[in-house]
Amino acid sequence: MNEEDTQHQAAPEEALRFESGRQRTYRIVVKGRLETSWSDQLAGLKITRGVGPSSEVTTLQGPIRDQAELSGVLNTLYDLRLPLLSLEVLEEA
Repeated sequence: MNEEDTQHQAAPEEALRFESGRQRTYRIVVKGRLETSWSDQLAGLKITRGVGPSSEVTTLQGPIRDQAELSGVLNTLYDLRLPLLSLEVLEEA
């Protein structure tokens, strides 16, 4: 494995690293339907369900304070048996 491969593999870890006092905006996409009433239990993230062919996909988006809050959101989605399709860092708040 060369240095370029090592740097490429480290990039996703860097995207998830939180710096003290900085929120990041995330977009999380899961397979399955999730009612908007779950927002309070999921760090206040905005919940949007797909329409038409993507009606079985739910998108959650919003700021997450720190790694503990992100972990809580992901654990709740896991407990609800909603498979994770994607997780993106959109911006630092």
